[in-house]
Amino acid sequence: MTDILYRWPEAAKLGKRVPKEKFYEHGTVSAAVREKFIAEVQRITWAYKLAEATVNLPGTPAVPEVQVFTIDAKTDDVSEAVLGAIDKAIPFPIIFEIARHRGEQPEARTVAAHKQLGTGAPKLSDYYSTGWQRGDTGRQALPTAITLPALYAALLQPLTPITARPGEDMSDVADRLSAVRKLEREVASLERKLRTEPQLNRKVELRRTLKTKQHELEQQR
Repeated sequence: MTDILYRWPEAAKLGKRVPKEKFYEHGTVSAAVREKFIAEVQRITWAYKLAEATVNLPGTPAVPEVQVFTIDAKTDDVSEAVLGAIDKAIPFPIIFEIARHRGEQPEARTVAAHKQLGTGAPKLSDYYSTGWQRGDTGRQALPTAITLPALYAALLQPLTPITARPGEDMSDVADRLSAVRKLEREVASLERKLRTEPQLNRKVELRRTLKTKQHELEQQR
């Protein structure tokens, strides 16, 4: 993961405020998620549209455009349930910027899930995020790319805690990261059991299983 804020192209700027109620119209938004919108979200802005007409990069059916949404938080953060509701309502990949204030200091973080478009509902990976950065942090130019899918992959890659291997696309990285997180949970659970297990023979068995899972985790990273 790299802490990064991008300098979005002026030609792609939209700056359109989107009412929260627009996302309530979709059947996937539960009452609990609506409450999170109300409690956590001050304002949603469709900030930029990265498309062939705005950034001169050709798209594909998989990545026809990339949208940039900024969300001003009412409190310390915006939950993934809110981001997921927005992602499911918009039929394009989205990069989110979450903005908040700590006292007088504005802060922001970049967060996104890898979105795979298809005939049905879009498939979302886990969410990847930078850490919080001061609002006056210098922004970096967009990665160099010759297509929108390549740009989308390059925007997502710094957010992930693992590095793409040669020949991997972002769907492969997303699958591998999901496997890493599952193995991390299994390793943590085995370590807890090992610390509290009183029987020696059971400790030996747990230690063997833990070693196997740790090896699998290293292979996936």
